[in-house]
Order: sequence, then structure tokens, then C-alpha cells
Amino acid sequence: MNGMLYVYKSMLNKLQNDWRTPIIFALLVAMITAVFLSRAVLSVTMIVFIAFSFFHQGYKQQLIQFVRSPFLVGLSLLFLVPLLSGLWSTDTVQWSRIMRIKLPLLFLPMAFAAPFHFSTEHWQRLCMYLIVIVTLGTAWCMIQYAGDIDLVNDAYLRAKTMLTPLENDHVRFSWLTAIAILACAYLCWTRRNEKDLIFWILAGLIIWLIIFLHVLAARTGLFTFYLLLLGCGGSWLYNRGRLKYLFVLVALFFVIPVAAYLLLPSFHNKIAYFRYEYPYLKDKNYLPGANDAVRVISIRAGWQLMNQRPLSGVGFGDIHEEMNKIYTREYPAITTRDKILPSNEWLMYGSGCGWPGFLIFTAVLLLPFFLSASYRPGWYMLNATVALGMFVDISLEVQYGVFLYVFVIGLAWKWLVTEKK
Repeated sequence: MNGMLYVYKSMLNKLQNDWRTPIIFALLVAMITAVFLSRAVLSVTMIVFIAFSFFHQGYKQQLIQFVRSPFLVGLSLLFLVPLLSGLWSTDTVQWSRIMRIKLPLLFLPMAFAAPFHFSTEHWQRLCMYLIVIVTLGTAWCMIQYAGDIDLVNDAYLRAKTMLTPLENDHVRFSWLTAIAILACAYLCWTRRNEKDLIFWILAGLIIWLIIFLHVLAARTGLFTFYLLLLGCGGSWLYNRGRLKYLFVLVALFFVIPVAAYLLLPSFHNKIAYFRYEYPYLKDKNYLPGANDAVRVISIRAGWQLMNQRPLSGVGFGDIHEEMNKIYTREYPAITTRDKILPSNEWLMYGSGCGWPGFLIFTAVLLLPFFLSASYRPGWYMLNATVALGMFVDISLEVQYGVFLYVFVIGLAWKWLVTEKK
């Protein structure tokens, strides 16, 4: 009798997974699409995905799986730590706004603990869809750019960039473009023995996306690309026993930006503006409208704020107000527009929750490097690019940044880590 009951439950679970899997896949595609449509559509598709992930009989086991996964719990700590700071945040309105933005850090990891599994072919299709939609986004950018090239190029001399998808969030879109290059390279590697039409299309897309990144000239995307180039390229040469070709990789690291500087006006003007801004950046002096100089000042102010209350921080709700006090006291010339939050995610968690928040954030970003993945160079480099981006930007304080972080990293974990097991 018990044996028959076990067989019945096994067949029921299999039947559930059979009809749930294509819906989960469709919802993942819908979320990728929603990123390029609007914040509202993204929120709706995300809520549907999270709700549907629990729509099965084993939802209790799903929660147990979530609790037993240090990686997923770590992602959710990035929500729970700011949540706890609400106990000592006086500006509860600002704190609640921040917590709404960070909600995906709590619920998406729980959703990824759901018992859904894809075949290798389906994972590759999902990867291919991401590449296609990012490529379409880059084509839209270039069409906008071509409409008034001279005006846009001149804007680069004033720390501006061309229009991009994600509601003109060029930082996140540039990072996503670099990740699409990584995805293209991985799919090319899986088809290296076939060298079919898809292989050559992917190879062509790699070249296109690299050129686009240099036309866009957003540093987050460029730093991500060059980190992936050195990390994944060096790993491939080492594993194939071709270290003698390492000089080619190093040459590309220098030749590509030099060629971009000589051939692409937007990239040239970006470098020209950086050279103009560098003396202010080096001396940590304020220059109105200068991105890097203001960021350095904000990082210094954030470090100071974290050490004012090293054990608790000021609370996430009060970071903005406390930063303004430091600006007013020590940098009176800074305009209201340039009074920004600490331009470093470590210091955001440190300012809000003191050194404990700083250390917890560090532990969460380091944890993926202790996991074994089926494609370890890609997994490690993906997480390294995230850490690099967090060092110079506050992606977890904006909706697109929060979603892309937990979505891309969560999917990579599901594919490369759990499917490996």
C-alpha cells in the first residue's frame, strides 16, 4: 500500500512539473522582455512569476530548500539587513521606499528555490533570447545615435551619453550588454565542434556588441567586458594548454581601446572629458556636474558616515539626510543636484547598518566563489563583474539594478550550480 502511494505521489509530482515547466519558462522570457518595456510591466511579471513558483503541492519543501541554500539566503540578507535598520531609521517614509525597491531580493531567491528544471536546450534558448533582445536594444540605441551624431558626440564632452533602453539607464544596460557578450561566447563554445550557421551568427554578434559597448562608452559595461575578456579568455587558454597565445589576449586588451579612441568619436570624447576631469578627481576637489569627482567625494562622505556609528549605522532611511549634513558642513559649494548617496554599495550597507552591514554585504558577494559550477570561469567572472559594479555604483538602490542582479545571478545559479548537481 505504501509503495503504491509513493508511486502515485511520484507520478503526481512529475505531472505537475510537466505542465509547470513551460509556464515557468514563459514567465522567465516575459520578465526579460519586461525589462525593456517599463517598470510597471516588470513589476507585474515578477509578481506573477513569484506567485506561480509556489503554485504546487511541494511549496513547503521549496521553503525548506530556500533555507538550506546559503546562496539564496545570502541574497535575501541584502533585503533583511536594511529591513532591520528600520528600527533606528527616523525617516520611515524614505526607509519604506527603499524597502519596496529591494523586495525582489527577498522573494526572487525564494522563487528560484522552486523545483523547476530545464533541459540544456531550454537553458540555451533562454540564453539566446537574452542575446537577441539585448541586440535589438543596441540597434535601437544606434538608430537614435545616428539621428543626430554630432549633438550626441558633443554631449559626451559634458559627461552625457546616448539614449538607452531601461528608461535611459545606461549603467545597467551597458552591464547587460557585456553579459550578453559572455552568453554569446558560452554558446559559441558549446557549438565549437559544429561551426554551423548559428555559431557564425553568434560570433558576429560578439563583434557587434563589443563595438556598441565602445560607442556607448559607459565605464561599467567596458570594465565588465575587459574583466570577462581577461578572466574567461585566460582561463580558456590555460585549460587548453595554449598559454603561448596569452600575448594575443593581452594585445587585444590594449589594441581594442586604442582603436576605439581613434575611430569612435563618442569614445574619444569620453576619454577627453575624463582627462579634463582627472585633476579634480585626483585632488578630490568639487567640479559641478562632474560625475567622477562628485562620486569620490560621496565615497569619502559615506566612509565618514559609516564610522560615525560603526556598530549600527544611521539606518537606511536616514542615509540621505545624514549625507546632506556632511555635504553642507564640509563641502558647502556642492549644489543640491550633486548631493548624492555614497557611490559604493558597500558603503550604503555600512552607512545604514555600520560595520556589521558592511561585512555581511562582503560575505554575500564572496559566497558564490565557493560554489562549484558546470562552467566555472563564466560563473566566477559573472560574480566578479557584479562585485566590480557594486564598488563604483549603487545598483541595489534602483529597481532595474536590484532586479537584474538577483535575476541574472539567480538564473546562473539555477543553471550552472544546481543543474550540475
